[in-house]
Amino acid sequence: MTFSGASHQLAQVNMARLKFPLDSVELKDFVDWLDPVNAEADAADGFVWRLADDGDGNATAIRPFDDPWLLVNLSVWRDPHALTAYMYQGQHREALARRFDWFERVQEHMTTMWWVPAGHRPTVEEAQERLVLLRAEGPTPQAFTLRTSFPPPEADPTD
Repeated sequence: MTFSGASHQLAQVNMARLKFPLDSVELKDFVDWLDPVNAEADAADGFVWRLADDGDGNATAIRPFDDPWLLVNLSVWRDPHALTAYMYQGQHREALARRFDWFERVQEHMTTMWWVPAGHRPTVEEAQERLVLLRAEGPTPQAFTLRTSFPPPEADPTD
């Protein structure tokens, strides 16, 4: 399925529950990978924007749901194809393979996507609402997964 609709872009949120404090020896590799992985994202085809705090250029100081053990990754992409192309290559792929070294296995959804008007930058609160919606209702056009996705509001899917 391909997507048209330059008037919308894909927002995604991924939250993860830390196994160890961010400044621990156990998370050193993860912390060391943050800047290079973020630089790869910033340069990726289809990348639009990512949440970053004012301090060190990543979002590790931002705590969703007021939980000191949760990290948030919030970004906007051209479409699901651009997001998945980035996710499964380069240093992000290597980091993804090690995620359970650093993060708890959680039973509930920790990732969701939704379409936003081009130029909109979602907030952490908006991302939390979308994640709660996915957990409560399953995939819908307002909050979906890579496995069960929906086209942008005005776009017609084509094969």
